[in-house]
Amino acid sequence: MKHIFKLSLAISLLFGCFLSLSAQESMSELTGQCAASAGDVTYLKDFPVKLDAGTPGGKPLSAKFSMLLSKNTAYRFTICTAPDSEGEAILQIYELNNLIGSTYNEATGKDYPSFDFKCQKTAVYHIFISFKEGKPGEAVGIMSFIERL
Repeated sequence: MKHIFKLSLAISLLFGCFLSLSAQESMSELTGQCAASAGDVTYLKDFPVKLDAGTPGGKPLSAKFSMLLSKNTAYRFTICTAPDSEGEAILQIYELNNLIGSTYNEATGKDYPSFDFKCQKTAVYHIFISFKEGKPGEAVGIMSFIERL
């Protein structure tokens, strides 16, 4: 009986590891595709995100990343939603409480795959990734270097 329990535990662990590796490969592939879609820029950092659905009537869930960005540098921020994701990803960048860039224009309802940011001051900036209407989803954000200004 102990051997059956140990065998079933080992099989469960192996299966769990396989699923985990499969999910990592999927996210790694999405990251590579997203970095390539950013254009003729230098890849700096990726921000992988997997979020559950937000609560009805509540604020949508978001992932937050903080980065120190340098003055007189142009950056490109790109967002890519996983093909099987229910929600459409949005990437926003804030300095303190001021929105300074977004892949989604709320006034027009238009989505953009990326936006460029010309940093005017060295500071910590906050990158938020969320999904429209609080839907669950998986995505990756990419930060790239364009040029020194």
